Amino acid sequence: MTEVEAKKPQESLQDRLAQVVELLQRHRLVEDLTHRQEGPHHDRVEGLVHRQNLTELQRKLDDLHSADIAYILEALPLEDRLAIWQLVKADRDGDILLEVSDAVRETLLADMEDHEILAAAKEMDADELADLASELPRDVVHELMETLDAQQRERVRSALSYEEEQVGALMDFEMVTIREDVSLEVVLRYLRRLKELPGHTDKLFVVDYDGVLKGVLSIKRLLVNDPEKQVAEVMANDPVSFHPDEDAYDAAQAFERYDLISAPVVDKNGKLIGRLTIDEMVDLIREESESEVLNMAGLREEEDIFASVWKSVRNRWAWLAVNLITAFMASRVIGLFEGSIEKLVALAALMPIVAGIGGNSGNQTITMIVRAMALDQVSTGNTSRLIRKELGVALINGLVWGGVIGVVAYWLYDSWSLGVVMTAAMTLNLLLAALMGVLIPMTLMRIGRDPAMGASVMITAVTDSGGFFIFLGLASLFLL
Repeated sequence: MTEVEAKKPQESLQDRLAQVVELLQRHRLVEDLTHRQEGPHHDRVEGLVHRQNLTELQRKLDDLHSADIAYILEALPLEDRLAIWQLVKADRDGDILLEVSDAVRETLLADMEDHEILAAAKEMDADELADLASELPRDVVHELMETLDAQQRERVRSALSYEEEQVGALMDFEMVTIREDVSLEVVLRYLRRLKELPGHTDKLFVVDYDGVLKGVLSIKRLLVNDPEKQVAEVMANDPVSFHPDEDAYDAAQAFERYDLISAPVVDKNGKLIGRLTIDEMVDLIREESESEVLNMAGLREEEDIFASVWKSVRNRWAWLAVNLITAFMASRVIGLFEGSIEKLVALAALMPIVAGIGGNSGNQTITMIVRAMALDQVSTGNTSRLIRKELGVALINGLVWGGVIGVVAYWLYDSWSLGVVMTAAMTLNLLLAALMGVLIPMTLMRIGRDPAMGASVMITAVTDSGGFFIFLGLASLFLL
């Protein structure tokens, strides 16, 4: 994005959203009042009021950064969102479409005519077009490709040839290349002739006449070294680089590890074909984190908070159905011990504690394991060590907190045997939660699924059923 900062940094996003909502509400209120009034010049007055209110609202939008407008659009119900979208200047449509979430972008594109989409897309770079191409109408994409020059068309096709999670789908084609056999003074003169540098340019890419990457020259080195020196003397010969078919999330981790702002992308022959930039990596990490949270809760995809009821139902029903089945199984476990519960009513009051603590402990373990998997810290060689460690943590927590609740059970019901059963059940259920907290995400990964997918739902099902069975089973054996 070329807009660098918001015009009023002292205002929070919530302040800007509140101002836009207030202007929108005022506009509708005045419109409603004007519409009710009668008079010889009613239509003229109504038209003037309408234009005045919309001008004020549009002026406010013009002062906002594209990312701020995207935030506002995501926070508004569909009717208000489309009203604001109509007021955004056409030359900003492309930037905002790239900033909003996928779910909100779908609603905006549905409200646009083909020629409007085409005009917005023409302002985008090849990598940005590739990001949006899958969401655009096919005839619009075809028409858009016809308007591009041969180089741009080839770049878009290249980006589209890679999977969404690969480096090639995220690489940027706008970069500055130089030769190694020229002086720094020549490089500086060359840069001064350019109208502007591509965004996030912290280094120049040194290539030979065949386009093979030889190294990188950081802007810092360029500025502080003797202008008479050759590029070859100053450049870094071993830069961090990526291949287009590498996993994009691995690249994002490398950006974090090495504090990169940009990095070259080379093909198998070492030829420079693009670059990755920090803005794409930050977006990727954010999207990955959001996806992980959604998957843990059993949501199939990102959801527009103001989506229709039916669309939200379709997104949420699958894991709710799974949860219903597992809850029924847990109820049947309780049903096996109806006689025991009738004889000792205290069991009914205490068994939710065992299940609840087990579920919480299991979710803690799963969160740690999924995070470790995302950072590539888990391998087949350390699985057994992880299981032993988590079982050790669970054993200590079970004995400590199980002992505490055992004492409480003894104090409440004046039964030391009930307290011992409570401690044992808590410890065993925490051990079960720890074991399944490691095995569930690792099994999902082994079968090619997202380790976080529905993990929270599954661990809760295991600890509920297991907790009830363990507690009621021990109670039946030793108390009745």
